[in-house]
Parts: sequence; C-alpha cells; structure tokens
Amino acid sequence: MSERIQKGGLTVATEIHELVNQQVIPGTGIDAEAFWVALEEIVNDLAPKNRDLLQKRQDLQDQIDQWHQQQGANNVDPVAYKAFLTQIGYLVAEGDEFTIDTASVEPEIATQAGPQLVVPIMNARFALNAANARWGSLYDALYGTDVISTDDGAEKTGQYNPVRGDKVIAYGRQFLDDTAPLANGSHADASEYRIVDGQLLITVNGLEGQLATPGLFVGYKGEADQPSVILLKHNNLHIEIQLGRETPIGLSDKAGIKDIVIESAITTIMDCEDSVAAVDAEDKALAYSNWLGLMKGDLSETIDKGGKTSVRRLKADRQYIGADGSDLVLKGRSMLFIRNVGHLMTNPAIIDKDGNEIPEGIMDAMITCLIAMHDLKGDNELRNSSANSINIVKPKMHGPEEVAFANELFERVEDALGLDRFTIKIGIMDEERRTSVNLKECIRAVKDRVVFINTGFLDRTGDEIHTSMEAGAFAPKGQLKTMTWIGAYEDQNVDLGLACGLPGKAQIGKGMWAVPDNMSDMMEQKIGHPVAGANTAWVPSPTAATLHVMHYHKVNVQSRQQELATRTRASVDDILTIPLLGDQPLSAAEIEREIENNAQGILGYVVRWVNQGVGCSKVPDINNVGLMEDRATLRISSQHIANWLHHGICDKDQVLAIMQRMAAVVDGQNSGDKEYTNMAPNFDNSIAFQAACELVFDGCAQPSGYTEPVLHRMRQELKASL
Repeated sequence: MSERIQKGGLTVATEIHELVNQQVIPGTGIDAEAFWVALEEIVNDLAPKNRDLLQKRQDLQDQIDQWHQQQGANNVDPVAYKAFLTQIGYLVAEGDEFTIDTASVEPEIATQAGPQLVVPIMNARFALNAANARWGSLYDALYGTDVISTDDGAEKTGQYNPVRGDKVIAYGRQFLDDTAPLANGSHADASEYRIVDGQLLITVNGLEGQLATPGLFVGYKGEADQPSVILLKHNNLHIEIQLGRETPIGLSDKAGIKDIVIESAITTIMDCEDSVAAVDAEDKALAYSNWLGLMKGDLSETIDKGGKTSVRRLKADRQYIGADGSDLVLKGRSMLFIRNVGHLMTNPAIIDKDGNEIPEGIMDAMITCLIAMHDLKGDNELRNSSANSINIVKPKMHGPEEVAFANELFERVEDALGLDRFTIKIGIMDEERRTSVNLKECIRAVKDRVVFINTGFLDRTGDEIHTSMEAGAFAPKGQLKTMTWIGAYEDQNVDLGLACGLPGKAQIGKGMWAVPDNMSDMMEQKIGHPVAGANTAWVPSPTAATLHVMHYHKVNVQSRQQELATRTRASVDDILTIPLLGDQPLSAAEIEREIENNAQGILGYVVRWVNQGVGCSKVPDINNVGLMEDRATLRISSQHIANWLHHGICDKDQVLAIMQRMAAVVDGQNSGDKEYTNMAPNFDNSIAFQAACELVFDGCAQPSGYTEPVLHRMRQELKASL
C-alpha cells in the first residue's frame, strides 16, 4: 500500500501527490492547494451521481433479464420488446434534428481523413513510436510485410534482396501514378524531377512534362534544380518523394528516388483504458508521467537494440520551401487524443472523505487536463494541439445521461483549471448497446464539444451478449459479424454522424484491424472503412498506418460522405435484433472448437495482464496467428462462453477441462518469455488462471460483462504477493 498524504478530505497516494505537485503543476499557473480543493469539491458533488448512473445500469439490466425470463428463451417479439425498452427508459425519445456546434477543432480531426493509432500510455516506447508515426516510409512498410509476396525470388532475407526491392519500387511507382498521375507517361519511367518557376517538371523518356492535376505539387527541399524532396498533397494528405543518388536505393533508381514517405497516422489515441493494466497509484503515476512528457515534448526512452543504444524522442516539425517560394512547415507528429477510463472503475490512488476510492474517470479528467495545460501554454516547440483544445476519448458510456454526465464533469474541470468553456473536447465510443440505440441523443448531449464518434465490434458485442443474456444462446462468435444487428449498427453510426453535422468538425471512426502480421488482407478489406464513410479507422502499428493511409488516397472520404448523406438511415429495429443461435444445430465438435478458441484467447490475454501488467499485446490464437488483444476482446470471449454455459450449450466440467488444456497450450506459446509464469499444472495456485475462470464462470454477474473488476482485483492480489 502506498504512503498517503491528506489533502482536505482526500487521502492521496504519495506517487500521485508528488507527481502532481512537483512535476505537473509547475508551469501551469495553477495553485497546488487550489487544485486539490477543487478536485475534492468535484468528487463530493459528482461521485454520488456517478454511483447513481451505475446503479441505473444495473436496474435496467435486472428489468431486461426479468422480461426475457418471462418471455422464455428464443422468444422475442420485436414490437413488444421495443415497447418494453421504451417503457423502462432504456430507449429514449429522439428529439428534433440538429447539427453539432463544436469549434476550435484540430485540422487533423476536421479536415484530414486518415488512420488512427491506439497505444498504451504506460509504455513510453510505444507512445513515442505512435506519436512519431505521422510520417512513414512506404518502402519499409512494403518490404517488411506480406503486401509484397515472396514469389519469384522475392523472399525477405537477412541482407537486402534486390528482387523484393524491385517489387517494392514498382508498387511505389504505381501508388504515385494513382495519386499524382503525370500528364504524359508514368512515374515508373521518370528519370528526373526538378522545379522551375514554382512548377514541378518531370522528365519521362527524354521529354519534360508536368503532373496531370494542377495543385498537387506544394513544396520541396534542397535546390530547385536538384531537389532532395518533392512534396505532394492529395486528398489533403501529404506525400514526399525522397531523392538521393548517394544512397544504395537511389543509386540504382532511374530517377534517383530513395524512398516514398507518406503522411500516415494522422491522429493517435494515448490510452489510459483498455490497453493498459493500471490498478493502483504506481501504475497511474506512470501513465500520467508519460502523458506529461508528451505534453511537455520531452518524453524520451533509451532503446537497446542489437547491442546498440539510442534515445527515442518526439520528432520535430518538417520544413519545406513552398511551391510559391515561401516557408512551409508541416507537423511532424500525430495529433494526440488521451483516452480516459469510463464511469465504472474506481482507483485506490485517491480515497475520499468517506473512505471510498474515487471514480477513476474523475481522477483521469482532472489530472490529464492539468497535464495538457503545458501544451496549451504554447511554450513547447513540439506542440500537440494547434486549436488550443484538449481532446479526450471517453469510453463505455451507456446512453445520453452518462454522456451528459461526462459533459458536466468536463465543465467542472474547465472551471477548476481556468479553461475556456469547451476547451475540453470529447470523443464518444459507440460501443455500448444503450448508446447505439440512443446515439443521436448522446451526440446532442455534447453537441458543443464532440469531435469523435466511432464503432467497435468487440466491446459492442460483449455488451450485446450481456444485455440479452437471458434471451437465449448466442450464435457462434464468427457468425455475429455477419448478422443483421451489426451492419445496422455500423451504418447508423455513420448515418447519424452525417445527419448531426460531424463532417468538417469531427471524426466518424471505425474499429481495429486485429491481425498485425497480415497486412495483405488488411489492404484488401480495410478500404471498406473509408468507403463506409469513416474518416478514420484504427490500425495496430505505425507500419499498418502507412499502408492503410493509401486507402484514403483511393477514396475521397468527404465526397463519399456527401453521397452517403442521401441514403435511408439504418434502422434501430435492426440494431435491436438479438443475434441468437435459434434452432441452428451445432455438433459436439463445433461446440468444443468454439470454446477452445474463446478459452485460448482469454487465457493468453489474462495471464499477461495479471502476471506481467501487460494490457495490450499480440497474443497467438489457437492456430498461432498473432492477434492484437485488449480488454474488449476478453470481454466478448468471456461473455460468449458464459452465455453458452447459461443456456446449456456446454457445462462447467467441459469448459473447465478445456480451460486447463488451453492453459498448457498458452504456457507453451510463451515458453520463450523468461518473465512468464506457467499456469499449468498447478491451476489452484495460478492467480491468472483463477482470474480467467472467474470471468467465464461468473460472467453473468459481471457488471455489463466488463472484465476490469476481476482483472484489477487479481492484479492487485498478485502485486501484493511479490
């Protein structure tokens, strides 16, 4: 247990108090004593409201459970069901049409469409990599992934493979032809790029010509007649053609092109929530201190790779000569959101006057915004916000009341810190069922500060299962992605975003590509996100961002949104269609395989979370395919088994035997990790294994099917035993 310091009625862990008073507050203009007084007032006023909202969640869930029990399994009359949800206040009346009024929005949010990274804030190296992923080498991204096949001698070898390199260069030239075509010929045949009187001239087969589309050339580096960089702008995204015959690649290239560097991760979410394991003051202090480093611009991390040590820091802005001869500066870093936790969890870092842990969401809001004031002051050359805003993603809110509560919290924080009203912006995660079916009213509740809505299949499915636990057995997990409700949910998010005036003011986002080693399939499938009208979508790595951004060159999202704005809005009735198994027969082998897949994923994630404090990692699935896992994936898998147990598709003995068998598989998959502690065969003494079992066997009792309460308790137990 941390030592504690009394601040009025609050008892504050030393790690948090020292961080705030000694490192965060200096330079903000905020008085330390006034800060703690204001925090206590906010806690005293809002913590009871927070508890009431959580109790309402449970009250509604109890009523829904009772209604389904009265109807009987697999017996849902859609008309009666909708009327019931309206009667109990789960489904609220939809108000008049409106458009959001958000002002002072970052250009990366308002006018640029492109990939979005989500990274655990507690890992400084990951945080820096993501922040620096605003620009990425297309050549590196292609050479190192399966987008370029290994056929015909193009294998990835220890030394540079020129056969593979030629395929990369050909792909890059095709990208240039697609985005910035020449008036005559192809970039593949270009031999020289130079600037004359502000115009880009390209020599192809001995003849000098220009780009087919005027205005794409916006700047350069070096000398006009021998530039080192040509800067293009297409769909409001930038592309660098880097030239250099002194390099191995440039030397062998007809035009001397050594790389194509493209604007990639336009925005990044620094995550305090699903991708971290932050269970106490020590963990929260690490999260906050990394955020502080990003906001001050001085975060650094020493990297030891191959016996060589280097220091990683935030990258500077990029300097060019504009096409008109003026200075041109482009941001060198991704624009950073901070994702606070939701309304559910409390944290022992701060205790209130009644001896209760304060809501973690209140602590996050107050401290992360205090930290962001260093960026707002404008003293740092490596600024994050160009709109003098603090952009907070707020997850796991259930319906308009909870969104309105977040708005009230942000108002109180603005007042406490002396910030102008609506300095704090909000991103709404449309990942809970009660938010989906009331999304328009959720947006209305924050219409002056909303900058983001997005969908997330995993958490949303976890809540779908838990909300309708008593309705019947759910279909196998893979089928859930193809059933009526999910398409309507995804479409409605875009429809309402467009109807509420988000284009030009806020992002409409889509979810994560979960297979980081499979970029070829990502390139085929993830173009569906901009086609669906989303101006951002989540990717698992900087490399994936560099690849995915090409989709935003192929699809002009602004034009696509204008097309979609005229379609018929998706139906809430379809969203309320519960994806049940019904009378679909399942063989014993199919049931076994489904449970094995779920159990293996649960154990692979939980063992790292509980034993090592890793909140997000690439976890091998049952086929040894690495999948990006966080608490959202854990939620859906644990709720799915809990649902099948509840409806007799399987029994406890069968599931326990599978869990034990899969624990041994997971142990084997982690055999190369010296820090790893096996779960098998001593299952009774494995806190991680017991945590996984509790999530499954007590899944029906977990609030909204969330995994945090169990994980936090078990992680705290393990840390206490060390």
